[in-house]
Amino acid sequence: MTNWTEIDEIAKKWVREAGSRIKQSMQENLTIETKSNPNDLVTNIDKETERFFIDCIQQTFPGHRILGEEGQGDKLHSLDGVVWIIDPIDGTMNFVHQQRHFAISIGIFENGKGKIGLIYDVMQDELYHAFSGEGAYMNDTALPSLREVPIEEAIIAVNATWVTENRRIDPGILAPLVKRVRGTRSYGSAALELASVAAGRIDAYITMRLAPWDYAAGCILLNEVGGIYTTVEGEHFTFLDNHSVLAGNPAIHKIIFNDYLHADK
Repeated sequence: MTNWTEIDEIAKKWVREAGSRIKQSMQENLTIETKSNPNDLVTNIDKETERFFIDCIQQTFPGHRILGEEGQGDKLHSLDGVVWIIDPIDGTMNFVHQQRHFAISIGIFENGKGKIGLIYDVMQDELYHAFSGEGAYMNDTALPSLREVPIEEAIIAVNATWVTENRRIDPGILAPLVKRVRGTRSYGSAALELASVAAGRIDAYITMRLAPWDYAAGCILLNEVGGIYTTVEGEHFTFLDNHSVLAGNPAIHKIIFNDYLHADK
């Protein structure tokens, strides 16, 4: 039988150790490469951090499988068994240019069900963590269930690139929504934006394309505080594919989905 308490304790230890390694690396010269486009960055620290997690997992839990952003894990076609979904540095552009506002993100699943979610804001030393059925926390502080907020008082995070890149939904819908809410934010790290929704710091997050390692841990956090997450079309996540994301407290999610994303239906 899987000892999830042990996995949770060990995973938290590894995350904090990886965070210390990242901080130490900031004194060194980074090797920066591009992936899908000139703004899609990866550094030697991304790759070394993912390798650290893979080596730790394979040595300690040899039966577990790994899906990692930098491609050093397994080639997965299902979430059967225990699967770790890892983003070693979410917000690499922030890491490179600002040396802050980036996170380590790990979601651990068993047969497709999220069991443990960890998002570590390295520079703030804030570890958001959730254990299925046991609530969500930021360090030692329990995160309360999300409260309903009037849309006029809501703060939403929006990845603005979808205004120019999206072809499925008219980006013009963004303007009336932005005018109606209290404010908008963009942090450059999907993991931290989802953690901020779970913590009630922002009320919703909208973006048109995330990979599983971007959203897996955040969704596990949201499960524990009553958050809702779907694609902008209202579909459930597979946790194996890229998806658009609409996440938030249930009331705000419903308003954005019905009144803005699909007002014509």
